[in-house]
Amino acid sequence: MQWKLRSRTLELGRRTLVMGVVNITPDSFSDGGSFLEPEAAVAHALSLLDEGADVLDLGAESTRPGSQAGASPAVSPKEEQARLLPVLEGVLKARPEAIVSVDTYKAGTARAALAAGAEIINDVSGFSWDPGLAGVCAEAGCGVVLMHTRGRPDEWGAQPQIAADDLLLMVRAGLQASLNKAIEAGIAAGSIVLDPGYGFGKRGEENFVLLARQAELLVLGRPLLAGVSRKSFLGRALAPLYGGKTAPVDARETASVVALAVSILHGASMVRVHRVRAAVEAALVADALPNLLTG
Repeated sequence: MQWKLRSRTLELGRRTLVMGVVNITPDSFSDGGSFLEPEAAVAHALSLLDEGADVLDLGAESTRPGSQAGASPAVSPKEEQARLLPVLEGVLKARPEAIVSVDTYKAGTARAALAAGAEIINDVSGFSWDPGLAGVCAEAGCGVVLMHTRGRPDEWGAQPQIAADDLLLMVRAGLQASLNKAIEAGIAAGSIVLDPGYGFGKRGEENFVLLARQAELLVLGRPLLAGVSRKSFLGRALAPLYGGKTAPVDARETASVVALAVSILHGASMVRVHRVRAAVEAALVADALPNLLTG
């Protein structure tokens, strides 16, 4: 199908698309601070494009576990935009054809980013944290990614475990609610991609349940984006190799590629990753397999 973006369309389904992450933050869980300076962030973004990224996803506020994102943002819209816009403008100056997504839940930042050339808004809250964001996206006619989040980052550590069937019902219901908000705001269905939200309020093994049953979410009628790269549930799975402790972030790359391939085989049309080249290779192999979802 064709994913309708702000000024163009992007084909989904013929092959898995790869979205490369650029964190313009001092405190992201995976690479906080590495690309805070605009020059470093632009250079990193261009390297991801050279490695085969189909889309860049720029984010200037961390939504890591324990952060204040959503409740009382640690990063003001003004600060977020000051980090984000020079990088966005720098990337598009160097590569005018690049497709750029902006990871934000704030209407003001989305409006500024879209005016500067962004094609997609990626909202981890699924239109739940800023009531004005859906209207901004509708007015711009941009593509949107709506993620399922169970609560806010500072609440995740206290959430109880949830049974497998209840987990899938919760994620499906949450994504349906986000989809309904988008349609009611005037966003075309063809502009919407859904994200199950791995790690966002799901505890440990709940993420593996979600990954194994991800294809059940296709009943919502929209393409799926999977973001499993470097997530802590993968680090915990590797604990036997690290004396029972969660594997550090920089030791999760192989696990990330395996989980990425599984997500593709379970219906993801796009994957969001930190290491693009390995993801492109894994996607090519997964895409070469017969369609396991047929029938």
